[in-house]
Amino acid sequence: MYGFLLLIPFLLIRFGLLSLLNREAVSRAAYFAPVRGGERAAYWIYQISNAGIFLSLFFLRIAADSSWQFILGLVCYILGLCLCAASVAGFASPDREGLNTEGIYRFSRNPMYVSYFICFLGMALLTRSWLLFGVVAVFQISSHWIILSEERWCLEKFGTAYEQYMKSVRRYI
Repeated sequence: MYGFLLLIPFLLIRFGLLSLLNREAVSRAAYFAPVRGGERAAYWIYQISNAGIFLSLFFLRIAADSSWQFILGLVCYILGLCLCAASVAGFASPDREGLNTEGIYRFSRNPMYVSYFICFLGMALLTRSWLLFGVVAVFQISSHWIILSEERWCLEKFGTAYEQYMKSVRRYI
């Protein structure tokens, strides 16, 4: 089976489900907070590595068997998709001020990024590609810098409410 087929459920959840739940949330999800200094490089590394993940899957095949890599990959992939769906559902329903603090956002300030990492890690395991695994690692490291810029933007936009949220909920898990 071709690796690009793994993108179909991911994209349907990420964009299709979000669009069904709240069309305005799609444009909010596409917005990147302003970046400063080294965050600019991280932003471009993030975008390039994201494209690298997607493009590489067009050249990779899923190695379906009973190996630990396949089983762990399938578990990570499905868990990542489920977390992505929960993140999208929470993201589609912000509070009156536009802040997401309910649902899965009670446990992680960035559940979408966590779900991407788990899902992409599953894809790397399912295709048994060290190259894809490396691109996923670069993607995740650059995501951290994107998250820092988003948190700064949220502090500016939501003020004390976001500061309190930061004190009570972890950045990742």
